[in-house]
Amino acid sequence: MSNAMRMLETYPKSINLDRAKLAAIDSLKACAQTCTACADACLSEDMVADLTKCVRTNLDCADICETTARVLSRHTGYDANISRSLLEACATACRACADECAGHADRHEHCRVCADTCRACEQTCRDLLATMS
Repeated sequence: MSNAMRMLETYPKSINLDRAKLAAIDSLKACAQTCTACADACLSEDMVADLTKCVRTNLDCADICETTARVLSRHTGYDANISRSLLEACATACRACADECAGHADRHEHCRVCADTCRACEQTCRDLLATMS
């Protein structure tokens, strides 16, 4: 059982979202970590100047994933419009990061791993969005 799910199960009041889908919080956190690590790995490459956009996209995606995870972790006074907007932004950031990293994946394994993680996180965001009314 994921840490997010363990915490969601302890929440004392009802939650207007599918708790199993909301456990996507763990996926968001994992994506943020992967993007941060990929940015750092890009900075360690000899051709770092060619990876500037990749670093920027990684860091943007990491920040958006972290922020989305934090907001989704709060349910008191929940605002579906804010959560939906953040999930849409997160899916967009994940797609952009995955596309950017995929362009370097044949030369940099860390970019391949990041692209795969971002694509999975994008899908997780879209799955949760589909459950929101």
